[in-house]
Amino acid sequence: MSQQTILRGKLVTDREIIEDGAVIFSDRIEKSGPATEVLTNNEQLSVQCVDGYILPGLVDVHCHGGGGESFPNAETEEQAMIAVMEHRRHGTTSLVASAVTAAAEVLKARAQTLTRLCERGELAGIHFEGPFVSHERCGAQDPTYIVDPDPKLTQELVDLCQGYALTMTVAPEKPLAYGPGSVGEVLIEGGALPSWGHTDSGPEHVRAALAYSREKLGECAPRSPKATATHLFNGMRTIHHRDPGPVPEFLADAACDGAILELIADGVHVAPDMVRAVYEMLGRDALVFVTDAMAAAGMADGSYQLGPQAVTVKDGVARLAHGDSIAGGTSHLLDQVRLLADGYIPLVDAVYMATRQGAKILGDETIGHLNEGAQADVLVTDRDLKPMTVYRRGTIVS
Repeated sequence: MSQQTILRGKLVTDREIIEDGAVIFSDRIEKSGPATEVLTNNEQLSVQCVDGYILPGLVDVHCHGGGGESFPNAETEEQAMIAVMEHRRHGTTSLVASAVTAAAEVLKARAQTLTRLCERGELAGIHFEGPFVSHERCGAQDPTYIVDPDPKLTQELVDLCQGYALTMTVAPEKPLAYGPGSVGEVLIEGGALPSWGHTDSGPEHVRAALAYSREKLGECAPRSPKATATHLFNGMRTIHHRDPGPVPEFLADAACDGAILELIADGVHVAPDMVRAVYEMLGRDALVFVTDAMAAAGMADGSYQLGPQAVTVKDGVARLAHGDSIAGGTSHLLDQVRLLADGYIPLVDAVYMATRQGAKILGDETIGHLNEGAQADVLVTDRDLKPMTVYRRGTIVS
């Protein structure tokens, strides 16, 4: 068991900021709340005062890498752990590793490597972004390896992940994307969730895929009763009032307690004003912040790799070396909270969308909050929401 730690400062909960709050934990949260209610006279003697905020550890359910390493390219657990630690040191204590579109054998190999890290408790799950996506809206996905939805390959990947497959991005307009005998069916029955996206679809297929997801997940919800949408707006046909495309259907479904919509709230992929507008329209329970980060997160500008694709990062923005498409993000999840809490979204709700929402998708009630009994994943920041100390399972992350 970890040594008991007692922190006192501005405590960010699901509902409020407790100006004088405290949290007591070892490997689990023992008590949290207003300091006057939590701390006894003896405990006050060993308290550590924080000149800033105490947050739950962040939860990122869509991340391709960081610290110079990429999950889609990591052939060893050691390589993958470099990316894990880059985000962990910045407060993301639960991380889902995302693959990208690649040859089937490459995806199988990555599934095995990443599954071993899940078994060790270093990763929270695995996300496959492709290969069943749209050529027209492939973004940084290599079109060479895009194929039509293949339930057999999907089953092989799900089996290799041994229960750790969380989501797979699928374009709903593709044959066998949803319905009986589809990739969507294999995912849900195998304990994973469809994440609809990278799509050039009009309203019809998106609406049908979301309705199918809702019905099928109502029969056997493996983790969450809700499908997700892969990075709303990005990798999708844009909205036009005579050619609406997929986005309005995602918004409408989420508004009716349907899918949870990913947003890359880094100010590059989606403007902060758009994030604010969607938040005000749908509320925090419909949205989850994700980084979509690639190897350059936490690194200098330069040349990087994202699966089979060469990427150039300039001024912190990653783009394909031979094209204009944005090729993943370079932010940490805490960067997004800091950006959006600066005049766009209340801090409590920005934190919620970077913690509790990802935990809901994972179906893990022990992370993403600081209530009694939760895992002792605690992020201490300064007044400007810059990371100071990160605890994971009660132990300081070095």
